[in-house]
Amino acid sequence: MTSSHGTASTTAELAPGVSIPLIGLGTWPMTGEEATDAVARAIGNGYRHLDTAENYANEEAVGEGIRRSGIDRGEIFLTTKFNKEWHSRDGVRQAFGNASKRLGTEYLDLFLIHWPNPSQGRFVEAAEALKELADEGLIRSWGVSNFKPVHLRKLEEAGLAAPINQVQIDPEHAQAEQLAFHREHGILTAAYSPLGRNGGFMSAPAVTGPAQQYGKTPGQIVLRWQVQSGRVAIPKSANDARQRENLDIFGFALTAGQLAAIDALDTGAGPRLDSDEFGH
Repeated sequence: MTSSHGTASTTAELAPGVSIPLIGLGTWPMTGEEATDAVARAIGNGYRHLDTAENYANEEAVGEGIRRSGIDRGEIFLTTKFNKEWHSRDGVRQAFGNASKRLGTEYLDLFLIHWPNPSQGRFVEAAEALKELADEGLIRSWGVSNFKPVHLRKLEEAGLAAPINQVQIDPEHAQAEQLAFHREHGILTAAYSPLGRNGGFMSAPAVTGPAQQYGKTPGQIVLRWQVQSGRVAIPKSANDARQRENLDIFGFALTAGQLAAIDALDTGAGPRLDSDEFGH
């Protein structure tokens, strides 16, 4: 059930006629049967947004999980990402063919440049090729991942407005400047590792207080903070109970004061990996 107001909105508009579910299933680092099983169960638990990548080496397993679930492909929002070796006009087209074959699908809902790899200097060409795939209807939407404002500006200078950027966001890594740039330029933010990596913030009063008040887990409070702040969140879970919990965040709302208290947990630390130096 989707609505455009109040606590019940479960999707965001990514492109005209393209809605992205605000909670997606992250699949890294699951592979093989573990990934297939987690995806099939997640769909059974209500997930309609799945996130994978060439570099996760699990696209075949994710595709098998969709088929095993018995759900119609059209009900699923499927995101994958490609590596730097495909950063060229022909390369992106080939990457799409490879990914769709591995996933067993004729189209992708969202195809992302996984890392900008600025030293290679071809991400603008890759984005141009992605937009062509979208214009042709082979992918429903395109975007980027791990792009800093300096990289996004280069796209804009080439006349390309990235609809979405998937970056690491959690209460201790809030990336305020990055998010401000996204807001100013109309770029939707998707948060990966949205619950952090064993972050101490889960036991902070700013999180545990609302959890107690609303009868929710600390993780649910953090995910609610993510989506209520206007972001897509992609938590990874292979656990049935947690999968259901991760989706069960739309029946309540945090107050402005509660959101601000979680915002205040930011340490100012950058993401775990620097996309000017790391990439694949």
